[in-house]
Amino acid sequence: MSIFDFFKSQLIEVIEWTDQSTNKMVYRFPVQGNEIKMGASLIVRESQAAVFVNEGEIADVFGPGHHVLYTQNMPVLTKLKSWKTGFNSPFKAEVYFVNTKQFIDQKWGTSNPIMMRDPDFGMIRLRGYGVYSYRVADPAVFMKELFGTNSSFDTSNIDSHLKKMIMSGLTDLFAESQVAALDLAMFYDELSSQGLEKMRDRFAQFGFEITSLYIENLSLPKEVEQAMDKRTTMGVLGDMNQYTQWQAAEALRDAAKNEGGGMAGAGVGLGAGAAIGNAMANAFTTSQQTTASQAEEKMACPHCQANIRTSAKFCPECGQSVQQKKVPCIHCKAEITEGSKFCGECGTKHITEKKCTACSAVNNPAAKFCGECGAGLDV
Repeated sequence: MSIFDFFKSQLIEVIEWTDQSTNKMVYRFPVQGNEIKMGASLIVRESQAAVFVNEGEIADVFGPGHHVLYTQNMPVLTKLKSWKTGFNSPFKAEVYFVNTKQFIDQKWGTSNPIMMRDPDFGMIRLRGYGVYSYRVADPAVFMKELFGTNSSFDTSNIDSHLKKMIMSGLTDLFAESQVAALDLAMFYDELSSQGLEKMRDRFAQFGFEITSLYIENLSLPKEVEQAMDKRTTMGVLGDMNQYTQWQAAEALRDAAKNEGGGMAGAGVGLGAGAAIGNAMANAFTTSQQTTASQAEEKMACPHCQANIRTSAKFCPECGQSVQQKKVPCIHCKAEITEGSKFCGECGTKHITEKKCTACSAVNNPAAKFCGECGAGLDV
């Protein structure tokens, strides 16, 4: 190799980076021991940025496109090198390609439960997980704050810190929202949007832009979920007194089918029988108390207005009957209270008797002719 060929190999004429990975964020172009030729081509692809660093100081940043390196389009580096206008010599500088595409499907999750105060269950522990996406929005800030002097940098280098930063913000957000545990599923979208806004400034400190944040699931401890299931079951059962009686009857039936043998079986049978007896006694006592409380309900006597039991047939104060007599309606035969003027079922006027206009004899209300004189009866 001639001396001319040696110096020619030291001059880089094309600078570019084709990324084959999915999570690499920064790549340093291999210029160690080489010089970049003034007038060389710099090719920056979409979702890339090229950063020139001179002696540890960021000089110039190039966006997507084809750039020819001259002093005219490298003002900072030209000033640092103190080149005169038009001086067409090689130069040395470190070139870093920064990947500005979105890094999607990044996972976050609670390593420890979040303590919360719930209006229904009191103190609860909440767990959750989801995904987020981000990109490098300011390559210069990113290079200064995170990259340092590494030769390459990928998402795994910053993943742990970003997760902790997100969980810190979301923990504060969940506590401030004061959403009941039973209603959390209704607010996944709202909480995700609020969390995204809360994270913007924190990500911007490192030159990042958080583009999306989603809550996939928020779950309660197993004990709380079991308590919720029991509450749901109680709501489905309805009347607990009737359910207790039914359980006692079922237990008695099962005990009758279980024929225990020996002294041990007898002991178990006696214990089970005592427990079942107590359960049935409690159930029946509750039922009797309910019946007694219903029997003690009071009403006013329709004659003297005295306060009497609803089950009484006669008033203990005036002695008159408090059970209203029922008579059939002359039109629809429905039972109505005697003395009513109209039927409560069909609305027909209720007539208790018919008087003959000819002889004034009293006739049955259903009669069409007078039983004394035979004259026709009008309603």
